Formats: sequence, C-alpha cells, structure tokens
Amino acid sequence: MGFYTKSSHFAQLSQVQNGRSPAKAPNSRSWLTGWGQGSKTSPRAPAHRRSWQLQGRYQGWILPLGLLIVWELLSRLGVFPPNLLPAPTTVTATIWGLATSGELVRHIGVTLFRVGVGFGVGTLAATLLGALTGYSPTAYRYFDPLLQALRNIPSLAWVPLFILWLGIFETSKVALIAVGVFFPVYLNLMSGIQNVDRKLVEVGKIYRLSQIQLIRRVFFPATLPSYIVGLRNGLSLGWMFVVAAELMGASQGLGFLLIDGQTTGRPAIILASLLLFAILGKLTDSLLAALGKRLLRWQDTYISG
Repeated sequence: MGFYTKSSHFAQLSQVQNGRSPAKAPNSRSWLTGWGQGSKTSPRAPAHRRSWQLQGRYQGWILPLGLLIVWELLSRLGVFPPNLLPAPTTVTATIWGLATSGELVRHIGVTLFRVGVGFGVGTLAATLLGALTGYSPTAYRYFDPLLQALRNIPSLAWVPLFILWLGIFETSKVALIAVGVFFPVYLNLMSGIQNVDRKLVEVGKIYRLSQIQLIRRVFFPATLPSYIVGLRNGLSLGWMFVVAAELMGASQGLGFLLIDGQTTGRPAIILASLLLFAILGKLTDSLLAALGKRLLRWQDTYISG
C-alpha cells in the first residue's frame, strides 16, 4: 500500500516536535495514496466461508416469512378480526388490485420523486454545512448551536410553517423531507471530520500537502465511513418524513394512500401502504449500503472478513 514503516513515520513526528527537520522518507506521500488499494491484496475467502456468507444472506428472510405464516394462520382461524387485521393474502390481493388498475405505479412514483428530491436537497445542504463546521472551528462556533436547537423541533411542527411559507404544493413537501434528511447527514459528517486522527493530519503536513491534498488524501477517506452512515440514517428519516409531507394536501403518494385507507375504514389499504413503505425503504437502503461497501472495500474491518 505504500506504507514505509510505522517506526520511521513516528520518528519523523518526534523530530518535528524537537525542532529538527525530518529526514526525507522513501516514497514520500505514497502512503497517503494507498488507502483505496487494500482490497487488491486481500486474500480470497475460503470456499467454506463463502458458502456460509451465501447462506447468511437468506437468514434475514426467516423471521419475516415466519411472522407472515403465523399471521396468515391466526387470521384464517379467526383469532384476528378481518375488519381490523386482514390476512397477508388479503393485503397481497389489495396490492395486486392497485397494481393492475395503475394506481400503485402512480402513487409509488410520486412518493419516490418526493423522497429522491428531498434526499438530494437535504444531503447537499448537510454536506456543505457539515464539512464547513467540521473543518473550521470558527464556523462550528457560529453555526452548530443554532442547528442543534433546530434539530430538536418535531417533524410535524414544521408542517404549518411550510404550508404558510410554501403552500401545499410539492415545494413544501420536498422541504419537509429535506429537513428530515439534513440533520443525521450533517451530524455524522461534522463529527467524522472532527474525529480524524490528529497524527494523520500532522504527517500530511510534514509531507507538505496542500489543503486540497490534505482533504482528499486524509480527511476524505477517514470521514467516509461516518458519512455513509449519515446518508443511510438520513434516507431512513426521509421515508418517515414523507408521510408527514403527504399529509399536506396531497392527492397522490403512498402517504395519501395510507390516510385514505384510514378515513374510508379499509385496513387492507393501510397495511398495503405500510408494506410498500417497508419494501421501498429497504431497497433504497440496500442500494446505499452496497455503494458504501464498494467505496469502503479497502477497510480491513471485523465484518468485512
């Protein structure tokens, strides 16, 4: 990976602290550029381990399928009243009916659009402010106290304000989702930057890296794991906030479908909406998790083995 040795690395640090110029290290800066190459030299997992990992992928289906089977049996035995908790087969038939009528595609498309745009806006704002407050102590003192106070405002408390400012159209819905996405991304990025190992920064300065090089070669790889966790948490809150957003005069979307099922007394519609929220949330989170795993393949962590 380009690391020369830890001993020479810390020897140069001690020379700088004692006021002496450090000796030039071999392959200067190369250790900072090798952070993404760990996966190229990692040995391939044994066949029995790959088989165990393949089986582990399906273990997450055992509990949901078991619950569905028990739910179906209890519903057929009359333990659960159908007007309160319909059977899974009834919920599935409801989803199929919505799909064949064309309603389902429209509702899913509208909700995905709102979550996608809100996630993009919230992530962009959080990335800019998180990087600024994490890297600059002055910006941290100015911005963070206000942002921490705003973070504690409940999601539904924003609804009347956004309706007053932005109306009941798409802008207010996207703004509410962006607020939900913003705070976990901001917090994870800011804390990730502030928790970068000081020794790495000092060594980067020893090699006379510019500020841009320091950010790219030290701060970016060190902060990336925390940032990806923030993105996943932000996306999860985006799916939660879209329900509140679709309470604001929406006539389309899964949130609207959920409320429509409640007002018309159709529990199958309510459960179908909840199931679709769960599936879409899981799918989008899995995409982010796969992206994060690819970007962090150089990490030698416990679970990566």
